[in-house]
Amino acid sequence: MTEKGSAQLEPIVLDVRPVLAGGGDPFESIMAAARRALPGQAIVVVNSFEPFPLYSQLGAVGFEHTTERLPDGDWKVTFRRG
Repeated sequence: MTEKGSAQLEPIVLDVRPVLAGGGDPFESIMAAARRALPGQAIVVVNSFEPFPLYSQLGAVGFEHTTERLPDGDWKVTFRRG
């Protein structure tokens, strides 16, 4: 939620499924997004599996998360600074 009169920032959305399907590792892209996220800006990661390691990695730099299982079986995790 935002305070009255303040603009809500667009989330940084990272669909990492194509990176993983191509044999790549999206970790550095996700951490780069965490470094550039503004206060109050969410990072949304869409993944083919629940990214448990990200919970502790981003938690260590002040992010909390909410996790949602998508109808297609993939995962959407929203990270926000606590």
